[in-house]
Amino acid sequence: MSNTRPNRHPKPASAAAPSSAKQPAGKQAAPKQAPAKQQPAPKPAQAKQPAPATPKRPPAFFSVDELSKTYGQLTALAPLDLRVGRHEAVVLLGHNGSGKTTFLRMAAGLLDPSGGTASVDGHAVGSLPARAALAYLSDSPTFYEDLSVWEHLELTARLHGVADWEQDAADLLGHLGLYERADDLPVQFSRGLKQKAAIAMAFIRPFELLLVDEPFVGLDASGKTALLELLDEAHDHGATLVVATHELAFVERVERCLALRDGVLVYDGSTEGIDVLSLVT
Repeated sequence: MSNTRPNRHPKPASAAAPSSAKQPAGKQAAPKQAPAKQQPAPKPAQAKQPAPATPKRPPAFFSVDELSKTYGQLTALAPLDLRVGRHEAVVLLGHNGSGKTTFLRMAAGLLDPSGGTASVDGHAVGSLPARAALAYLSDSPTFYEDLSVWEHLELTARLHGVADWEQDAADLLGHLGLYERADDLPVQFSRGLKQKAAIAMAFIRPFELLLVDEPFVGLDASGKTALLELLDEAHDHGATLVVATHELAFVERVERCLALRDGVLVYDGSTEGIDVLSLVT
């Protein structure tokens, strides 16, 4: 892997200025003419209005069937059934110890369940197709002690077959305010900088499903804004998102909310008008 200094890395691409679109010209007024006298048209027979269709969610892309986790007599996650459609964006709420991290780690194939299964596009989590489609951003990222931020990005990109990754890496680091720290060791970073490095690693690779566990914790205001923009961009490009967070700026962006309490799914519905505090206490 390359070990170049920051001034050898590609410069972050500057954002292009939005182009000004021409406004359509207004219609010219037609000469006024005396209106012709018209006979009232017969009223058409009123057709029977069909009953409103029941909203349907898209076919399941991420599926969970009776997924559970126990430690002796302690139930970390009760048997859970869940369907998330392709391109859905879902927020996951719950207090500390509610089972969010346990669920996400099992869904990512990083923790063996006590029962049940999870799949991505029909492929069991942990399989090569599921691992290629799924990215996981942990609330406690880990790093190699002797690799710089740039080398972590290079390793991740090459493992996932990303061509011409250098410019993407430079752009990500610039967006997150880490460009000048590219050759530093992330193991020596503060909590917030570690989180930014982990975010860059998650977004340097392609994914169809992104599972995220409390990504805003430790981030400064600029870091939160940058992450929200990256999540928006990923969703706009078709990714499915399941994000555990109480960050209201993200909750307001999505339409579906899941809430866990003591390992049990207690809410699965719209985010419209929900009281976040009532779902996490």
